[in-house]
Amino acid sequence: MEEKEIGKVTHYFAHVNAAVIELSGDLKVGDKIHIRGAHDDITMDVTSMQIERVDVKEAKAGDLVGVKVPQKVHQHDRVFKVV
Repeated sequence: MEEKEIGKVTHYFAHVNAAVIELSGDLKVGDKIHIRGAHDDITMDVTSMQIERVDVKEAKAGDLVGVKVPQKVHQHDRVFKVV
C-alpha cells in the first residue's frame, strides 16, 4: 500500500482518546490513516472528525481536526493517508 503524509499530531486528549492533527493534506471520514512516531505505529479508519467541536465529513490542509484514536499517540507523530 502507498502512503502520503497528510499531517502531524499536535495534541492528545487521554480522557476522550482523541488526537488533534494539523493537516498538510485533505482528509475525509472513511479514509484509512497510519500514525507513526517514535513510540506509535497505528493504522486505522477515520470514523469521525471534528473541527472546533463540530462534526465534519472532510477537512483540508491547514485545518486542525480532532480524530478518535484506539490508543495513545504523541505530539509530533506523523500522519499518513493510506491509498
